[in-house]
Amino acid sequence: MIESEITPQDVFDYPLADIEADYRYEQVDRQIREIQSRGLCATAWMACTVFEIAWYMRSMEMLLMDFVDNQEFAEALLDRITAKRETQARRYAELGADVVCLGDDVASQRGMLMSAAMWRRWLKPRLARVVAAAKAARPDVLVLYHSYGDVTSIILDLIEIGVDILNPVQPECMDPVAIKKKYGERLSFWGTIGTQTTMPFGTPEDVRREICARIETVGKGGGLLIAPTHVVEPEVPWENILAFAEAVKEFGRY
Repeated sequence: MIESEITPQDVFDYPLADIEADYRYEQVDRQIREIQSRGLCATAWMACTVFEIAWYMRSMEMLLMDFVDNQEFAEALLDRITAKRETQARRYAELGADVVCLGDDVASQRGMLMSAAMWRRWLKPRLARVVAAAKAARPDVLVLYHSYGDVTSIILDLIEIGVDILNPVQPECMDPVAIKKKYGERLSFWGTIGTQTTMPFGTPEDVRREICARIETVGKGGGLLIAPTHVVEPEVPWENILAFAEAVKEFGRY
């Protein structure tokens, strides 16, 4: 197909997963209750919520170009994905998940992948619809938003649309302490321990020191679930993993 010929009808004709179908949720209630019966938090992850699904289908380059020169197509694609995510978020909230986790990687470690203005035009209102769907179903459900990279420029927007928890707060490109001071009254944080620095390259004592520092600063007054900002890679020494677990166990409770 010639790119100039792609239209909104191509979006409507494309088969998407039936994530709104009842059968997909038949076991979710039981799984949530089982997790909660052990005193644990039941999280429902909806990673790659809108933007990443769209660019996986379209390619990032073409989708960003669509935002400029094929806007009817971009609107149709994002809206169709968003509608499915609204249903999914509502169902998870109704079934009792403690946290509904959303996320799209919209930044690099040097800043946003697009301008903040473009993010607000194309992604913020759709993310707001998904958050609103969850909270309409159960107002006390918590909503987490995940994006790697430096998302400092959109933190206020995330708070405005109802996000409660920011993940992962990469210390290589964001200052967790400064962000806590500025937004800690309105936002909690999940992460803050970088997997590019201390975990792979520090000593166990370095890991322990960083855990203590995060708890004393970002954890001050609550609002921190301390965790690595990404999966712990094979290169991370086992001694550092043990140091992490032991330090959290020793210092991670009030």
